[in-house]
Amino acid sequence: MSTIPEAGPEARIDERDGIITVTFDRDAKLNAITPAMTATLWQAVMALGDRDDLRCMVVTGRGRYFTAGVDLHGGVGDRPGDPANRDEHPGWNFRRNYRSHHLLYDEMEAVEKPIVVAAQGNCVGAGLEMALSCDFRFCAPDVQFWVPEVHLGVIAGSGGTSRLTRMVGPGWGKWMAMAGMRVGAEQAKRIGLVHEVFPAESFLDDVYAFCHRIMSISPEVLGVAKLAVDIHADVHDRNVQRHIDRLLVSSMSTSPEDLEAVRRFRKDGDGG
Repeated sequence: MSTIPEAGPEARIDERDGIITVTFDRDAKLNAITPAMTATLWQAVMALGDRDDLRCMVVTGRGRYFTAGVDLHGGVGDRPGDPANRDEHPGWNFRRNYRSHHLLYDEMEAVEKPIVVAAQGNCVGAGLEMALSCDFRFCAPDVQFWVPEVHLGVIAGSGGTSRLTRMVGPGWGKWMAMAGMRVGAEQAKRIGLVHEVFPAESFLDDVYAFCHRIMSISPEVLGVAKLAVDIHADVHDRNVQRHIDRLLVSSMSTSPEDLEAVRRFRKDGDGG
């Protein structure tokens, strides 16, 4: 994207203790995603990537839904295009606009810092596609996940088919992206869609406790580990995977930060 629009009032950004949080706050419309909300996410992700003081990002919501997906009345992205050509080239303009979500989710996946989705309510359509591009996913006990696009005559095209299948495998990918079936919180945990189901009464406290726990890990180690896992998900040759591991470890094992971490580990292991 050449420019990032200003954040809108339907989602807010908060920063505290090295964590930047985006909270969807449009309960009257079930937190359906508008171009302004997409812009808010862009603003937060770019800040996370650019600023050393920000170590982690959380995306959550207020109200009944985490998000009901894209607001079909508000457009799918934040690229208005040329109104004069919109009717003449509807497919081209739609795909161009749709890339606002593709590029955002790609950036979430690429930034070398942890991004956490905290789904306090149902996570639908583009909300699930966004969650799949993040590193960690948590939900409350009553949350359901689904991609309804097949019932609208299309497929989930911003990762709701490709990332979903990569995450849960073709069997459950077909269950959700082909049959349009819903998955509850505990089932989502069993199939690997979410990492943990936290109690509703302590939900955000548990999410932030996890964030602080992983923020105790070196930022460089977290970034390299994220890259390594994503590489191994795409490279299926075992020998190549092992070579990649050795290269990454060898580049890190003689750094002052690593040597100090080893010293502390040995000291703790000796009961010091």
